[in-house]
Amino acid sequence: MIIDIHTHLFPGDIREKRENYCLDEPSFALLYRDPKSKMIGSDEIVQAMDEQGVDISVVFGFPWLNLDTCKRHNDYILESVSRYPNRLVGFSCVNPYTNGAEDEVQRCLKAGLSGVGELALYQEGGITEDAVRRIAPIMEQCGEENLPVMFHTNEPVGHKYPGKTDNTLAQIYHLVKTYGNNTIILAHWGGGVFFYNLLKKEVGGVLSNVYFDTAASPFLYNPRIYSLAMELAGEDRILFGTDYPLIPPQRYYRDIDSAGLATSARRKLLGKNAANILSIPYNEELL
Repeated sequence: MIIDIHTHLFPGDIREKRENYCLDEPSFALLYRDPKSKMIGSDEIVQAMDEQGVDISVVFGFPWLNLDTCKRHNDYILESVSRYPNRLVGFSCVNPYTNGAEDEVQRCLKAGLSGVGELALYQEGGITEDAVRRIAPIMEQCGEENLPVMFHTNEPVGHKYPGKTDNTLAQIYHLVKTYGNNTIILAHWGGGVFFYNLLKKEVGGVLSNVYFDTAASPFLYNPRIYSLAMELAGEDRILFGTDYPLIPPQRYYRDIDSAGLATSARRKLLGKNAANILSIPYNEELL
């Protein structure tokens, strides 16, 4: 059973008129102004899942500054999950700097979405102390209902690319330490913060409720990342995520195959770990 925990869907209006949404949404413009930047809807992702062997995908939108756009996008996620209840699981996506973000999360969770994310803090300075404070009401809601929250993170070194934020490892660590009672997913391998599990004090406990997804890995890391991350973070803490439609699942399958993982570790990575977080049945026979 394969679960992709990191995919993005967009309503038809945004896909067809993306230029209109670039005018007052600098983060969206950064990532999607280029017509070559792919955006898809629910029908397209289910078709791709069928073609590439994915059983369930977690779908979410974009952290819009405009609350009305945010609500319409979340409504589309709710509609998509309703259309494909056995294939899609939805997260509510908001911008913590948008007035009303807390109420929007509450609305979406009451309507049946299964978590929050991908929360992306693209503003200058990365995951600042102010940003950590702003998400407190959202984290409280998800903590009470034992629902996961996914954050956009990235490695703070290396080459620049669209969507790479100013976050530091210290900021990422402070975020997860502040909300140690929450189930947190750090996208894009968490910027590599799991390396510090090798420290003898504190870090192992702080990261005990943290999971790391593989989104964009073929663009960024050598396939050895899979075995190394499982050794340092634990086999139960790695989640298969593609950032689809950025990269198709087959690209990941090739890297995972070359990583030489044991069958049990591969099953955990591709679906079992995500099923546990999402509280959905795991069918081992589907892998």
